[in-house]
Amino acid sequence: MVDRNIAGCGNKPSGETLSAINVNKIFDSAKDKDCLEDLRVYLCPSAQDIVDHSSNIRVKDVEVITTNISMEEVPFNRGYYQVLIRFFFCITCEACVANANIKVIQGLCVYDKKVLLFGSEKNVSIFTSNPNEDNFCPNHLDLGCNSQSTLPTVVVEVAEPIALDIKLVERCRPFGNCCCNADAIPDGIRDRFGDTNFVDGAGINQLYVTIGMFTVIRMERPVSLLVPSCLLTLPDRDCTPAISPSDPCKIFSKMCFPVGEFFPFSEEPQPPAPSGGCKDRT
Repeated sequence: MVDRNIAGCGNKPSGETLSAINVNKIFDSAKDKDCLEDLRVYLCPSAQDIVDHSSNIRVKDVEVITTNISMEEVPFNRGYYQVLIRFFFCITCEACVANANIKVIQGLCVYDKKVLLFGSEKNVSIFTSNPNEDNFCPNHLDLGCNSQSTLPTVVVEVAEPIALDIKLVERCRPFGNCCCNADAIPDGIRDRFGDTNFVDGAGINQLYVTIGMFTVIRMERPVSLLVPSCLLTLPDRDCTPAISPSDPCKIFSKMCFPVGEFFPFSEEPQPPAPSGGCKDRT
């Protein structure tokens, strides 16, 4: 007979039972604060022409388009993985051209980040059923021989990047950092900019930006756990609206006066308003 060992977590409160759940357990995680200095900005031909004829340029916005995450096992160090994360940034700039006109252009930056994380090992084959089919009469063409991967899952969280600096440098001058060339940019990223061609080795000037980035990277695996549980939860509120949408003035009367829109916020956060109405301000 198989013995079942359950780690004790103290006395179980009355009314609780143990329920088995399947969740993603975080085996390892890391946070980082990176200053990505002098990254090359790849431009399409129309944006490159604007940069070559601009007298001044500034960064308006920085956005992480997507990431490409790959991993490989570390030799002689079981359970550890080297994770390579390639970040793709969309850089939106404002360029000042002739007759004091402002042109908005977009470019692409690429940055590679490596991190070593522990993700444990799992030497089993995993197969799951398809919830959309009962496979009572399966098609032999749909039958495959591939099981699910036993590698851990890497999750990358990125805060909104901060543009710290931008430089306009002559193309013939060696400068900046670059981890790939224009030919290595994926087609899906090219379509994001509306032009499948990026300028490389042409034009008069090149753009380089410095970006501040905060990241949290974690490595997860699905595990089965026993947790104490009480009753199943159901919503207490109905889906019917509390106020009829046909009376807009009644809806407006429930809104608080936007004091913060008329006066600057104080340095210290204000306590939340009491429930059931607006907070009186004297």
